Amino acid sequence: MPETPKQIIAPEEHVAPSGLSGFIAKFTVLRGAQRELWLTFLIKFLIYTAYSVTNKTMILWLSKDLGFNDQAAGALVGWVWAPAMTIFTLLAGSLTDAIGLRRTFFLGVAICTFARSVMILSTGPTLALVCGLLPLAIGEALGTPVLLAATRVYSTTAQRSIAFSIIYALMNVGYFVAGYVFDFIRSLDLHLSISGFQLTPHEQLFAVSLALEILLFPTIYFLRRDAQGDTAATKMDASRSGFWTGIARTVQKSSNDTLALFRRLIGQSGFYRLLVFFLFIGFLKAIFLQMDYVFPKFGDREMGLHAPVGKLAGINAILIIVLAPVIGALTQRLASYRMVIIGGIICTAGVFVMALPTEWFVPAADSAIGHALGHGYLQLTGAIHPYYIMSAIYLTIFSIGEAFYSPRVYEYAAAIAPPGQEASYGALAYIPFLVGSS
Repeated sequence: MPETPKQIIAPEEHVAPSGLSGFIAKFTVLRGAQRELWLTFLIKFLIYTAYSVTNKTMILWLSKDLGFNDQAAGALVGWVWAPAMTIFTLLAGSLTDAIGLRRTFFLGVAICTFARSVMILSTGPTLALVCGLLPLAIGEALGTPVLLAATRVYSTTAQRSIAFSIIYALMNVGYFVAGYVFDFIRSLDLHLSISGFQLTPHEQLFAVSLALEILLFPTIYFLRRDAQGDTAATKMDASRSGFWTGIARTVQKSSNDTLALFRRLIGQSGFYRLLVFFLFIGFLKAIFLQMDYVFPKFGDREMGLHAPVGKLAGINAILIIVLAPVIGALTQRLASYRMVIIGGIICTAGVFVMALPTEWFVPAADSAIGHALGHGYLQLTGAIHPYYIMSAIYLTIFSIGEAFYSPRVYEYAAAIAPPGQEASYGALAYIPFLVGSS
């Protein structure tokens, strides 16, 4: 899946009591939630944790296991992995409508399980990329629209707002847990050998992702076969040949619909304004993606081998879970465009912290705050490198900016969309992830 958008999706409005009772009521509405909604929450956590572990490992695996240099590894991620996920995510919505939620879940998890197995067992770059990396992009892409659709299908109107908020929070929890897993496996530095085949630390991390993927099969199995989202699937032929023929037709139709969508939107003035807007947002997404694609190598080279960059990046997830709903509640009356501009400026300012001289932060590294961060949170021993303090400051500033802009990006897209084309404009929200990944 593409970097899942850190957003709070605006579902149908539900008028709740005000004050403290209204706040509590937003959570108590889940007491009567369907079992499938809770399973959807679990699926979201497992999918995003597995994806995030893989994402953090990707560049190191390409470089150290497959032998690509920094430039080639970055090009594979930016021009193969990320674009493939973005394109297939745009097509996955129609496929889900055609074959149903449950079948799409199973299809995506099956593809991911096969792809992760190939990435663990193959040592040749060609096989690993063609039968591993590329299919994984397809499988991950199938999960994004399905999870959003499942949350909508399995929740009532009263439950929908808090359900989408929990989905958003679980994405960040998964990111946080993935950081701990990433650091823990690398710190063990195990030399596992299975029947003469020795797993590298990066293949061990992929194995953790594979285990999480396998756990998804029994979880998805307990989703109801006759759920609302699967009504379209019952119209398809029950035979295996009919099923796969239906998928092929749906993929072709989705491609044609996507091209028709762009042809229709090109003639509208609002389309170009949104395109430029998303282009700039893509640069902000590029900053965030560096935490997965650049930070692991940066940490090893600048802060020491197996530096706990996963826990360090987890600062972002912790702050977003806390700040996004608070800032969202306090700034509801401000225009989305203004909020995005303010958030973008704050995010950009944070990056410059990493370009400052490290000598400036030596006193902070030796202070009580530096020891709390290094020896307490990160469990380091010895002196604290100034880059840990610099990274924490950068992530804190960036997280504040993200809490301002991220939830409002998609609201802005819907606000400027012509009547009846809100979904079409909303689909373009994946453009920033393509720009940022490239």
